Amino acid sequence: MRILLVEDDPSLASGIRLALKPEHYTVDHLSDGATALDARTEGEPFDAVILDLGLPRLDGMEVLNAVRRHGSHVPILALTARDAVDNRIAGLDAGADDYLTKPFEVAELKARLRALLRRSQGQTSSLLSCRGITLDPPTLHVRYQDAPVTLSRRELTLLQEFMSHPGRVFTRDTLTRLVYGWEEDVESNAIEVHIHHLRRKLFSDVIRAVRGIGYVMDKPAKEEA
Repeated sequence: MRILLVEDDPSLASGIRLALKPEHYTVDHLSDGATALDARTEGEPFDAVILDLGLPRLDGMEVLNAVRRHGSHVPILALTARDAVDNRIAGLDAGADDYLTKPFEVAELKARLRALLRRSQGQTSSLLSCRGITLDPPTLHVRYQDAPVTLSRRELTLLQEFMSHPGRVFTRDTLTRLVYGWEEDVESNAIEVHIHHLRRKLFSDVIRAVRGIGYVMDKPAKEEA
């Protein structure tokens, strides 16, 4: 899952990124509202946004309003030191899906983020299941036909993305950004290598190539009917 973190406090941003890394989120960080709005309106593929409401250049509330005006339904978790009820209501009315007041416990941030992602995908449980594969995001345990499978961090990130959106065709560029974010020096065949490893560890057609477009994890036949 790729997360956009918009927070102008460098120590807090660093702490959040460090806390989310073991959960296998790909976290990209921006420190001002104007840049964050550009990233969203330019169509960067984020699964959720963690947005501080007190930002330089463009206030977080303005970012919220603008993102929703552009028609984006990306889940947004608002972070703020403004703990008055009126402020919380204003943030939710502006388009935030959830609200967390500073200071907060990291465990609560993770739980709220998981809940947002489940709701956005229409899930009632965090457990992902598709074509004999199960993946439990909180524990990162993967099983295929009830046997445990050991995957690397990148393989887990890629598999979780496909299992969260079965039937969706991803371009290679989109997958690269989802798995690596804005990191530099990514090998041109990195995604192909990860998909090769997933096919070897699971089964050969777990992820299917769509010629000239990208890759897809097909839905089970009964879901396609």
